[in-house]
Amino acid sequence: MKRAVSISLGSSKRDKKVEVELLGENVSVERIGTDGDMEKAAQLYKELDGQVDAFGVGGADLGLMVDDRWYTLHSVKPMVRFIEKTPVVDGTGLKTTLENQLAPFLDAKIGDYIQDKKVLITLGVDRWGMTKSFLDGGYDCVFGDFMFGLGIPLPLHSERALKLLGALTLPLITRLPFSWVYPTGEKQEVRVPKFEKHYQWATVIAGDCHYLKRHMPDDMDGKIIATNTTTPEDVELFRSVGVKYLVTATPVLEGRSFGTNMMEAALIAVSGKGRRLTTNEINQLLDELGFEPHLQELN
Repeated sequence: MKRAVSISLGSSKRDKKVEVELLGENVSVERIGTDGDMEKAAQLYKELDGQVDAFGVGGADLGLMVDDRWYTLHSVKPMVRFIEKTPVVDGTGLKTTLENQLAPFLDAKIGDYIQDKKVLITLGVDRWGMTKSFLDGGYDCVFGDFMFGLGIPLPLHSERALKLLGALTLPLITRLPFSWVYPTGEKQEVRVPKFEKHYQWATVIAGDCHYLKRHMPDDMDGKIIATNTTTPEDVELFRSVGVKYLVTATPVLEGRSFGTNMMEAALIAVSGKGRRLTTNEINQLLDELGFEPHLQELN
């Protein structure tokens, strides 16, 4: 059996292990949280290196891909310093392929429900495929990179502004401690409603699940959530605040949509190539598997 393991800086309460069949291969897909302990994650990678077919980096990114420019997150590099044999990915490959299908998928499935094509994307530079999907789909976009990433109440409204933000700030931000810009461990479970007018303005709220939950208001009646890495508890939270539809970019396995890093690691494992996959190889596997976003009606 193939084995793909995501080691995450997130809460261990979200751990999950399932076995799935992909292209005739049985694959063990496992997520291990370290509650924000980067050194513990590093030691787990060291222990499992060469013992599994592919690693995912969860609760963190190795870097950010903005358009065709890569920004390395230097504070995360020590976490993977012991890996010598097993290929490791942070999900960027699926963020630029599978997540790029989100807007067309929504239009095809519930286009009649979406009267106003308005989307709040929590962090545009974090998920460029998702960002381009909504921009190319004709959505009026608000990007919350300053708000959700830095706590500064400054919305952005265009691709040009987002690229400028990346060029000017990411060389500095990528050298900050990762915990300064992304919730890890128990911080992922804290919700403090904020920026409500932007949530209420949008028809679709899109982005990393932890970011969009972090400041989500109690009234989300009729809203659409486009995200990933959702647990049954997340789904119930969205239902309780009135979310109408939930769409996840990756498939739901035993009630859970795993992160892009986990699913990309699973694709590497089933491919048998023992290395990261190219964009063309990922797209080919996605076509063969018939993977597409997953839609749930909650209310």
